Amino acid sequence: MNQSQKKLKMTTEEYLKFERASEIRHEYYDGEIFAMTGAKVNHNRIASNINRFLGNQLADRSCDVFLSDMRVKIQGVDKYTYPDVVVVCGDLELEDDKFDTLLNPVIIIEILSNSSELYDRGEKFAHYRLISSLQEYIIVSQYHCKVEKFIRGDDGIWRIFDPYTKIDTEIKLESIDCRLLLSEIYHRVEFE
Repeated sequence: MNQSQKKLKMTTEEYLKFERASEIRHEYYDGEIFAMTGAKVNHNRIASNINRFLGNQLADRSCDVFLSDMRVKIQGVDKYTYPDVVVVCGDLELEDDKFDTLLNPVIIIEILSNSSELYDRGEKFAHYRLISSLQEYIIVSQYHCKVEKFIRGDDGIWRIFDPYTKIDTEIKLESIDCRLLLSEIYHRVEFE
């Protein structure tokens, strides 16, 4: 490989400067950036529904629900990502005075697409597990009624629950003492 074919890597400082000036979002991992693609109607409805129903339950508590514009830094690896939904409780821990990079999520929710499912279940979840504040990881299908919950036990070991697949099922988010019905998550979602 000659010099002109080498892939240029960015430092985290270069990435943040680039990202803050960019009109589109990019994830960052180990010096490389990856453009985020746009989401379809079901994806957006699911994210909005989760935001609305969780936000209403958390309105009088010191918790916030953020959608996909809140960047999360994974300090255990050289990575910045944009989860679909993030919940944080207590004081926000932010990387710097720009107030756009969260360090202490309690719950991360990803809405699966065909192109992201393996990554969201595999390497991305492995990286998320490095976030010491993270207690629950939820993955939601946008193609059929299916939600999966992973929770960090007191022993630090992650456990998976049987998938939730019935529309009248309730999911308890133990780390924030909230509940979501699948009928709320999938409100107005039309499966193909």
